[in-house]
Amino acid sequence: MSQIIAIHSFRGGTGKSNIVANIAALYAATGQRVGVVDCDIQSPGIHILFGLDENRVAHSLNDYLWNKCSIREAAYDVTPQAGVPFSGPLFLIPASIRAGEIARILREGYDVGLLNDGFHRLISDLKLDVLLIDTHPGLNEETLLSIAISDTLAILLRPDQQDYQGTAVAAEVARKLDVPRMVMIVNKVPQVFNPAEVEARVEQAYQCNVLAVLPHSDDLMVLASSGIFVLRFPDHMLTSILRQIASKLLKPDEPSQL
Repeated sequence: MSQIIAIHSFRGGTGKSNIVANIAALYAATGQRVGVVDCDIQSPGIHILFGLDENRVAHSLNDYLWNKCSIREAAYDVTPQAGVPFSGPLFLIPASIRAGEIARILREGYDVGLLNDGFHRLISDLKLDVLLIDTHPGLNEETLLSIAISDTLAILLRPDQQDYQGTAVAAEVARKLDVPRMVMIVNKVPQVFNPAEVEARVEQAYQCNVLAVLPHSDDLMVLASSGIFVLRFPDHMLTSILRQIASKLLKPDEPSQL
């Protein structure tokens, strides 16, 4: 049974795309067929993590939304080639990085209903086990759709007052949309903070399960989106936590080999 997992944050800069890319790689490494859609159409960037050269992108998610191509034509095999044995393919549907096309989205918009059709078509055409949606921060039409059709919504936040307030809005909206399962992930937590206290505070504030508290990592910062962290640092403590997140994001009745 295929699963749709949306990773969302109310504010930018939470590390959302990094989390999505690393979780996708972990799933593919265990043999699952994985798709990733960059729905951050106004500020795309996850393609950089997967090493997808923009010159290779003949069609993007934008083209599909403007009826210039099928969603399958906008899907690129980005299965990592880093000497790691991958038994499952990893596909990315990138958003356009071209300034003119981003401006057109902002100016003209698009038929958001096509996203719903596209998500399900991807699952069918590519026989996906997991579809990960990298949402646009905040709340807009495509974000609401991504949240509404997901089986699991993971809301990412930092231990920051602005994040706390905005996340409350996102959580309230998700509940009104009757998302089957909502969880929280706290990222970029300073070493001086007690992870257990952060977890307890977030769970109490939102009445929602916290999957993990991720510490700030200088190693991740130095990598600077030049690759996928779990592949570069397979024995790192952060990689261990990301494996736990990937496993917990799957439905309880779904097997995990992570």
